Amino acid sequence: MTTETQGNQSPESPESAPGAGEKATGKRHHVHAPEVAAYWAERRRYLERIRRVPEIRQRYWRAIGIYLLRRLLWSFGFFPVFLAFWIPFVLSSFNPVVLASDLIPLLESFVGANPEVQANTISTLVIAWGSVGFFFLVFDFVLTPFKSPYQYEADVYMRAWEQLNHDQLPDKV
Repeated sequence: MTTETQGNQSPESPESAPGAGEKATGKRHHVHAPEVAAYWAERRRYLERIRRVPEIRQRYWRAIGIYLLRRLLWSFGFFPVFLAFWIPFVLSSFNPVVLASDLIPLLESFVGANPEVQANTISTLVIAWGSVGFFFLVFDFVLTPFKSPYQYEADVYMRAWEQLNHDQLPDKV
């Protein structure tokens, strides 16, 4: 079963030759459904088999833990600290003397304030830290999705499977 997408060319035209002009024009693309179905069926079978392997399962949970720890450290550690120092540094025209002379009176007034004002200032800073961290965490999850060891193992296996079954699979575009 062959499905044709985009284009109605005759088989005699030079552009309909396999691989000729497909990348440049995007005119024709054949998908052989039984071969593609065999590929995905084999991939599903392989994933079911390797999900039972304890070593890969342990590697999966370790990868999730490292992924989450890395995202949390970047989002709540690096970015808020970087912004807390970078924005005042930019506002002081990259002059550390101006930065220090602007911040020293603020720190003196914080130390001299009553405990209620200090608590309010600290809670405002914690809320700002958390909101900046959460903002970067959401975008970090979107921009760097988790790469499962199961998918990696399946990709390696399927590349080998494709080479063994090359004559049965359609040509890639």
